[in-house]
Amino acid sequence: MLGTKQHTCYLAFGLTISSELDFPELKQLNQDIPAYDMDIIVEDEDRNGLYADVYEKPNTYLVANDSVMFYVPGVALFAAQAGKRIAVTPMKDVEASKLRLYILGTCMGAILMQRRVLPLHGSVVAVDGKAYAIVGQSGAGKSTLASAFMQQGFQLLTDDVIAVACSGETHVPYVTSSYPQQKLWQESLTNFGMDAGEYQAIFGRETKYNVPVDSHYFAGMLPLAGIIELVKSDQDESQIRPIERLERFQILFEHTFRNFFIPQLGLTDWHFQTSVNLVKHIEMYRLLRPTTGFTAPQLVSTILQAINKEE
Repeated sequence: MLGTKQHTCYLAFGLTISSELDFPELKQLNQDIPAYDMDIIVEDEDRNGLYADVYEKPNTYLVANDSVMFYVPGVALFAAQAGKRIAVTPMKDVEASKLRLYILGTCMGAILMQRRVLPLHGSVVAVDGKAYAIVGQSGAGKSTLASAFMQQGFQLLTDDVIAVACSGETHVPYVTSSYPQQKLWQESLTNFGMDAGEYQAIFGRETKYNVPVDSHYFAGMLPLAGIIELVKSDQDESQIRPIERLERFQILFEHTFRNFFIPQLGLTDWHFQTSVNLVKHIEMYRLLRPTTGFTAPQLVSTILQAINKEE
């Protein structure tokens, strides 16, 4: 059931959020504040102007006037506007979890980009007071590897959308935590000895689950020290190597969340300058992992050895 309220306050991705929708996975603020960084509102259906174009082309993105709009049949029309507002027009009887999936994913990715915060796609773990991002193609095992870090006592900052901003004076990149939840496949849960029956399946992916990670969550900001690109390989053994500087730009573009928004929002120069800052300040690695067997715990050791060697 879709529950709406006049006003509930949350903190996520470093933003204070006033929302008319409930978000049980987000940290709720206990006190009201004079102004919020962004609003999430529920709108009545409007099929005029740009909205008509969006409804006529479902599952495509319309980018205009610093807005990203898209319509998912049976779910809602979404509009991420100017980095400050997400407007949602829900379809009748839609489950709230389906709305949250798109709001905390594609809409937040667009909002961060509009605010000139780089959204990478992957997971981030905290190691010795620094943030290390794990990126890779869908199915590479990013979340599973992050979970293996947590099994060994490390903390998670974010899963899926990574908010990276550069400090004003030094341009040092840092990651701001999102919210304490992971998305894990059934196979990963089984390998970690976790019962899928305890978790809610993600809309459209019946064998992938939302997993709360409150006890292993780091809330706040940490300097981004490194990015590890996780790649499946036919090799029997895992292998890690540094990524050279020019190749880093391509990696950063490939793993920017919804990177096709960059030119459409007129942010090509901004993305390049942000990438330059990251390349200057962080280490980047490519980690090849075997396609067979459950190697996540061993991959943690491989990464720790590599980053400790650099220090």
